[in-house]
Amino acid sequence: QFKVGRNDPCPCGSGKKFKHCCGRPA
Repeated sequence: QFKVGRNDPCPCGSGKKFKHCCGRPA
């Protein structure tokens, strides 16, 4: 379980911000 802010780089490694990658609503 990771802790990442919406404006932090996405941990999936895409290089995008979390809110624009894995963190966006489904």
